Amino acid sequence: MSEQHNVQLDAAGLNRVDLDALVDARHHDPFSQLGMHQTSAGPVVRVMLPNAAHVAVIARDDGRLLGELEQLHPGGLFAGPVSEAVPYRLRIDWHGSVQEIEDTYSFGSVLGDEPLQRVAWGDPYAVLECLGSRPHTMDGVPGVRFAVWAPNARRVSVVGDFNSWDGRRHPMRLRHQAGVWELFVPRIGAGTRYKYEMLARDGHPLPLKADPCAMQTEKPPATASIVAHVDEVEHFPWTDGDWMQTRGGKQTAQSAISIYEVHAESWLRIAEEGHRGLNWSELADRLIPYAKEMGFTHIEFMPVAEHPFGGSWGYQPLSQFAPSARFGTPEQFAGFVNRAHEAGLGVILDWVPAHFPNDSHGLVEFDGTPLYEHADPREGYHQDWNTMIYNLGRNEVSAFLIASALAWLKRYHVDGLRVDAVASMLYRDYSRAAGEWVPNIYGGRENLESIAFLKRLNHEVQHMPDVHGAITIAEESTAWPGVTARVDDGGLGFQFKWNMGWMHDTLHYMHEDPIYRQWHHHNMTFAMVYAYSEKFVLPLSHDEVVHGKGSLLGKMPGDRWQKFANLRAYFGFMWTHPGKKLMFMGGEFGQMAEFDHDGSPHWHLLDDELHHGVQRLVRDLNRLYREEPALHRLDTEPGGFEWIIGDDTANSVFAWRRVDGAGRELITVCNFTPVPRHGYRVGMPRPGRWVEVVNTDAAVYGGSNVGNGGVIYTDEVAAHGRPQSAALVLPPLGTIVLRAD
Repeated sequence: MSEQHNVQLDAAGLNRVDLDALVDARHHDPFSQLGMHQTSAGPVVRVMLPNAAHVAVIARDDGRLLGELEQLHPGGLFAGPVSEAVPYRLRIDWHGSVQEIEDTYSFGSVLGDEPLQRVAWGDPYAVLECLGSRPHTMDGVPGVRFAVWAPNARRVSVVGDFNSWDGRRHPMRLRHQAGVWELFVPRIGAGTRYKYEMLARDGHPLPLKADPCAMQTEKPPATASIVAHVDEVEHFPWTDGDWMQTRGGKQTAQSAISIYEVHAESWLRIAEEGHRGLNWSELADRLIPYAKEMGFTHIEFMPVAEHPFGGSWGYQPLSQFAPSARFGTPEQFAGFVNRAHEAGLGVILDWVPAHFPNDSHGLVEFDGTPLYEHADPREGYHQDWNTMIYNLGRNEVSAFLIASALAWLKRYHVDGLRVDAVASMLYRDYSRAAGEWVPNIYGGRENLESIAFLKRLNHEVQHMPDVHGAITIAEESTAWPGVTARVDDGGLGFQFKWNMGWMHDTLHYMHEDPIYRQWHHHNMTFAMVYAYSEKFVLPLSHDEVVHGKGSLLGKMPGDRWQKFANLRAYFGFMWTHPGKKLMFMGGEFGQMAEFDHDGSPHWHLLDDELHHGVQRLVRDLNRLYREEPALHRLDTEPGGFEWIIGDDTANSVFAWRRVDGAGRELITVCNFTPVPRHGYRVGMPRPGRWVEVVNTDAAVYGGSNVGNGGVIYTDEVAAHGRPQSAALVLPPLGTIVLRAD
């Protein structure tokens, strides 16, 4: 080393070890060396500006020259004495282009000790407060603050367009108590693209990582995070106050809830514009009026959190806080929710805390270690989906996911979260053979950490004031007890659970040729054996129309007319059966093909009267369901339902009674054979006149118009344990609904 160079280092207050570490971007504490520091010779300023030609230090207040910096290393380290220790700016000559900017390393800590300690304790509210990026002002200077949890990294830098993606420019400060790296970068703002560059603890560089807590991202296949216009999201001009104040009463076990499940990207594509999907504004213009006209109470979106692979339909998300850029900006998503609420529609999101994809820019080995996932592949790798399983036993990971849930509910006024793949979370041996899973601390198969996580999630959702009235729904396919029981009573705390058993049993029955249905009669009645064990949603979801399963219409036996008649009769059965309703897009008009995420529902089929008839029936069933309290008010109470005929296997006929506890009652009668039945006697709970309010075989729905002329009268003939009965005409492959007049 030359004597002159030693003199320069001494003047700058540097030693060779620190210099080399700064230039190589591997210094463990860049704030200890960069910025302004007092030395025995007075104040000096040190900066890392690779590719700069010249650097001067000027006073922030009046621009007076404080000093010229010498280049100590061709890698871009500049240092030199300044005349005063005052707030300053850097005047940088980029080989002919001059820039004036504040020095990142002249600013103090961004985050306080108290919220960081709460991050370490696993407080989801501290995650919302601290982590991610957001526009921020320090010492009167506008910029962006960045913070990321990466406790095992040796060095973390924020990189982006503002520093030519050069990790030497903006290494971050480690806040040891929480393992959080933070930095304030002046004079950048919302819209800035960025990622994190890290060195693992052994010193090897990691792939650039997107921000796990980013509120906005680039549109895939690009993968950078974007600094969001936080004010435009958190201070969105909401006009849904009436909805938010009253939604709690619209989302209870006593409410009429009919959900339209939608894959946002493919609900309606614009063929003339490259077959693109709609953006949030266009979806608001088209989807909201359609769902409203069809009588649905809620729209449920398959996951809209940013996900790299569209073929996952959103079920492999990487940015748990960011609405997908496929549809627009975060504030545009808020605009959609606002317009849905103005129209009287709730918005439910599918949300995925069970697993995440192993894309290199994502969460996998985030800081060079299995940070978000389990280290042991028997716990941390999902072999069915080639994804990683969250380590919910780690406080920070649990808090990260709960913060995500609360963010959707709080920032975007979302009304509910349908939690995906709950069964895979509850059991350590889910889809694993013996020896491929790790027992819990008691030797059992229950995943105690996931159970605690789900209980905490539901507790927070129910007790966070800002999200009052929001609900959670479990997609849970096993007989786990107490999924919808209160946490205080030992349950998981969900408001509703998908009734996967009802769906499998009834679709199996409907798939059978009517001549064989007598041998499968129990498939239509079994759900009532356990109907009150949970609060159920009856789901005809996307899962039933993918992977070779065919469409709902395609599952029905018989010729073309019989297929439609079967489907209509089944919908009549479903809408009058206890349980909330869910229908996947396309099913409401008898879509013939499976779900294709690259296509759209075949809307042109509505030109066909049979398809149009199915759509009209679903609309009318939704209207009846909402208007008749007997169909929903006592959904979860045994007193709201009574079998009248549940054992007529020879004729494949079912009949039951629904009441609301206040005098309203309806009778549903289903005939699941293609044989019309004249004079079929059904015991009636009260004498007099009954109105046929629905007949799925009506001509207006595409049926043969066999029925009872709209009105029937009881006879004083005892049947089915009742002193009066009615001789009904049962249409072929039809469901009729009668209301006491």
